[in-house]
Amino acid sequence: MKVNKSIACSVNECKYHAKNESYCSLDHINIVKHEARARNQEATDCGSFETE
Repeated sequence: MKVNKSIACSVNECKYHAKNESYCSLDHINIVKHEARARNQEATDCGSFETE
């Protein structure tokens, strides 16, 4: 699995987590929001997440 050192990640339940390092293996990720206007970190998520 390749490691993308531009995308740090600690969510090891994701199928794109680089397992042996705390990075993502995707070339890019999609960030999504839960509200019309994101005002804090909790209002956003990684839309590229998929479970293993």
